[in-house]
Amino acid sequence: SDIGSQKERVVTEEEWLQKWEMGNIGFHKEQGHPLLQKYLDVLLNGRSGLRIFFPLCGKAVEMKWLADMGHSVVGVEVSEQAVKEFFSEHSLPYCEEPVPEIPGAKMFQSTSGNISLYCCSIYDLSSSIVGKFDGVWDRGALVAVNPCDRQRYASLMINLVEKNSSYLLVTVSYDPNKHKGPPFYVPESEIQSLFG
Repeated sequence: SDIGSQKERVVTEEEWLQKWEMGNIGFHKEQGHPLLQKYLDVLLNGRSGLRIFFPLCGKAVEMKWLADMGHSVVGVEVSEQAVKEFFSEHSLPYCEEPVPEIPGAKMFQSTSGNISLYCCSIYDLSSSIVGKFDGVWDRGALVAVNPCDRQRYASLMINLVEKNSSYLLVTVSYDPNKHKGPPFYVPESEIQSLFG
């Protein structure tokens, strides 16, 4: 198979938390991702006031950028440190509350109400908790998800989007035998089979 040794690789939640604690977050882009700017029209599709989902959001600066344009942003991130850094780095006041449906989870919401970040495993979310979305910016989520969890991830994402939603997905292309991931190599054929 062309995914080499990656198929069996599993990165634990603890490893992700450690990356944040150690500042080993080369995946974070201080200036935002140029591909979102390039394909913003595709995501928005002439619409305003969208609900946009950021899976495995980290402290992505694009969340504030889209919220400032009048959209409602919802993210999910396992690292509470990342979530708190997002709000402090943008000087955004927020409140923190438990998520009754998910033991141990917290939701951090800007006091303006247009940015809500869930601190929990993405697999604990459902449309009954977070609602449905008009757009998804998947900048590093699918390629960070353990290969064995991709089907579960794709099923969740399909469940979270409205029928006429836009889904922007960024992947990376390289020889998977030379790098163990993450980011993982997800061939286009697999993206087709996951999302149709």
